[in-house]
Order: sequence, then structure tokens, then C-alpha cells
Amino acid sequence: MHSRSWRRQLANPSKAKGTAWETAWTAYLREIHNPSAHRNVQMGAKDIGDVSGFYLHAAELKAEKTIRLPEYIAQANREAIHADQPFGVAVVKRVRAHVSAAYHVRDAATDVRLVNRLRDAEGLLQRHAPADVWKAHYEKHGKGR
Repeated sequence: MHSRSWRRQLANPSKAKGTAWETAWTAYLREIHNPSAHRNVQMGAKDIGDVSGFYLHAAELKAEKTIRLPEYIAQANREAIHADQPFGVAVVKRVRAHVSAAYHVRDAATDVRLVNRLRDAEGLLQRHAPADVWKAHYEKHGKGR
């Protein structure tokens, strides 16, 4: 590591913590959801979220000592608009826990839109797919898994 980048990391441990969290969650996302998920380059006022590749979402990742949910949700929703995604989500690191225990946080309006979309998609699948396809889908994703 170059001495300048090493000094920068020491000068801003919060940024290093955030970067480590984004890297860990992206690796987890690649493993279980989308192999092409990646961290985004920050774009200032037109930021599109910290990580791309979480289906239909702009993901804003947070690893902070003091949790400020209203700010995180507002930021995720703004970034979803910039990223042309229907949903924003704040992914909040849980202290001393595995990445899979992170909190995914949305406001109620976003969550209802997401659940309505899932309900409608489920109905379409049930009506238009062969019965064995729907049953396999239900068994793979249903019953609290």
C-alpha cells in the first residue's frame, strides 16, 4: 500500500469502516444473489447508492455508531430515483454480527409498494405458469425461508 493511501485510511477510520462494510456486503450479495453485484463510484448529488446488483434496489450501506434511520431511508429513496430503481433500501450493519444479520430498512410506503409488486408477480406466476413451476417456486421461496 502506498504511504499516502495508508495515511488517508488512518486519518479517516470511519471511511475505512464504511468501505469494509460495503465490501463485505457486496461479497455476500455476490454469493447469494447476484454474481455481478458491485460497489459504485460516488457521484455526489446524483449518487446512485453504494452498491448495485441488489435486484430492483438502490442500496445505501451504513456502518455507524449512531443510527439515524430517517436520514438513511431518505438517502436511499433519493438514490433509487437517481439509479432508476423502484426501491431504495438502507443496509445497516449490525454490531458484531454476520453480514446476513444486517438490517434492511425501508419506509412503510416503499415496503407496501414492494409487497404489492411481489403479490402481483406471484398471482401472474400462479395463473400463467404450469402448476409444477409455481409449486417449485413456492417451495423454494415460501414458508419462512
